[in-house]
Amino acid sequence: MRGRGGARGARGGRAPSAPWSRLKPVELDPLEAIGLPSKGDNRLLDFKTQERYYTKIVERYMTFCSDAGERDELLRRFASLELSTSSAKHPIPAQLNPPRPHPKHAVSDSIIPPLPHPSSNLTVNTKGLTDVLAALRKLREGIVASKRADDFAIQAYLFCIRLSVLVKHPESYHPAILHLLRRIQPKHPMTSVETNEVVSYLVLDTACRRMDLAEAYALRYRYQLKDQKVDGVLKSLSHDNYVLFLRVRRSVDGYKAKLLEYAEDGVRKHLLKCFGRSYLSVDLEFLEKCAGVNWMNLISKDGVGWELEGGKVVIRKVKKAR
Repeated sequence: MRGRGGARGARGGRAPSAPWSRLKPVELDPLEAIGLPSKGDNRLLDFKTQERYYTKIVERYMTFCSDAGERDELLRRFASLELSTSSAKHPIPAQLNPPRPHPKHAVSDSIIPPLPHPSSNLTVNTKGLTDVLAALRKLREGIVASKRADDFAIQAYLFCIRLSVLVKHPESYHPAILHLLRRIQPKHPMTSVETNEVVSYLVLDTACRRMDLAEAYALRYRYQLKDQKVDGVLKSLSHDNYVLFLRVRRSVDGYKAKLLEYAEDGVRKHLLKCFGRSYLSVDLEFLEKCAGVNWMNLISKDGVGWELEGGKVVIRKVKKAR
């Protein structure tokens, strides 16, 4: 009887103490909840959805920056992501005084922080930033599929290009640059400052990463690029002038500096070969100044086999006649 009474009480409106009432609803990541348009998810073909999604991307990016706390920790996370993308070889998806955008395309340049030189010992959590890059890829696909060409499309593409350049991920920034110049620009022109910025990235990427100087000069002529620093880079690469290359690298902004890193090793090795052919010995300070790196890096990264004797580097020893 007692059991039946309990059953009637439950039917009378008393909530059962079942485990179902204690389960929390599944929380979906707003960036991961939407899939790639190329995989059949058509939600990002809607313009309003694209704009809301971009807002969430910027919010996530700001959260990533604030979670890092100290500035040095933020820089380490950026450098760690650069290492992971350069070594994994799979698509995921400063200084730096970034140029101010035209008010028409108010891109948040101020949220792009500076980057240090990478270190192989960095093991930090960069999931927040990889989520942002993956979401930007989805947004780009949506813009392409919807054939959108307006202020918002330019804004989203500029943000994607700048961020991808900073983490040295050409699989993201190179096709984005081409689409912006070939598809969006003819329908909805960018400002002259934005156009010069994007073209300079394309020219530097062609010269430094793809190592095609003829194509780089052709692009410079085609788009009528007027940039003395880009001209200096092309001149230094054409003449294998590492001193000029190093001087220009120190004067450019962080985005261009990241692109110049693709060519730095090759030009420095040519410089070291010139030292090897021309000198018997050289002052260590002079060698480090010309090479732009210290003696330990020359040994470990460039494989220099010369001997260090005090403040002098012995390149070749003269054989004494018997």
